[in-house]
Amino acid sequence: MRDHPHGDPVTPEALTSEVWTGRATNRAQWLLALAGAAFMALGIELAVDSAWTSGTAPLVMSVVGCIAAGLLVLFGTLAFVHVSVRVDREYVEVRCGHIGVPRRRIPLSQVADVHYAPRVTPHQWGGWGYRWRPEKGTAVVVRRGEAVVLRLLDGHTFTITVDHAETAVRVIRARLRPRASGAAR
Repeated sequence: MRDHPHGDPVTPEALTSEVWTGRATNRAQWLLALAGAAFMALGIELAVDSAWTSGTAPLVMSVVGCIAAGLLVLFGTLAFVHVSVRVDREYVEVRCGHIGVPRRRIPLSQVADVHYAPRVTPHQWGGWGYRWRPEKGTAVVVRRGEAVVLRLLDGHTFTITVDHAETAVRVIRARLRPRASGAAR
């Protein structure tokens, strides 16, 4: 057994088990979710306690605007508070947030290579969340730090920030190797 610099033990069992799972969390996004809830509360407060003296249309627009902004911020941030990664014998599955949406399943048969990225930041991808940049590919970025970078057979890349990314890379490589040696026969 070898110790990973971040405390993740890389065991032979991790490389040969049927399923590897990993996760990354961004607790700071809970503050954004709280801000979304505050916008919704403000909209409800305006609707309930307003004197309605300035007219119906401005008040309705204010209430709807606050509630809509609150819902967008609340659900947009809750969807990317954490990411879960599951690697089995056939797929790499990435699920975001508490309900697992958005979700992406990438067949290992479509993965050309995988590597470890020690430092990925939201700034590199234009923010947190499910990101696409023409020059970089697609990413799920929920926090800064280590990531798994999949290079797909179609030339695209898919990056996922996840704790113990180096172990995930080893597990995926171990599953890609038999396919590569089987194709050479």
